Amino acid sequence: MHLSGALLVLTFLVTPGWVDAYGAAPADDPTADLPPVMILLGALFGCVTFHVVVQIPAGLLGSWLGRRGGVLVSYAVAVAAAAALTLVFLWGVVGVADAAELTALWLDYMARAAVALAGYVGLTSALRPRPARPFPGVEG
Repeated sequence: MHLSGALLVLTFLVTPGWVDAYGAAPADDPTADLPPVMILLGALFGCVTFHVVVQIPAGLLGSWLGRRGGVLVSYAVAVAAAAALTLVFLWGVVGVADAAELTALWLDYMARAAVALAGYVGLTSALRPRPARPFPGVEG
């Protein structure tokens, strides 16, 4: 899970669209609503909250349900769970009511989650023990 969290933080090197709205005032403007460090802390807090509420459950669910289906099944289940949890998170927890804003935020978070979950599912599938195969010609 730490890998997916680290990948999620790294995706924030590409600035989310909602940060642009807060960057309208210069940093030295005394009438600015928020100092720039608070915007950074808000993004970091949002990233940690998203990781705990969406990514961890989606990654665990994808690993558990897709354990017999392979890497692509695990990834598909994890992304589908993340899609549903992200929608609930943005609509129910954050309180985004406008459909256009909800769609834009959902797409932004899902793009970041898909990258992070790909790293997690790839790592867990590489570490998953493989069943022992009999030698060729030996009936098992």
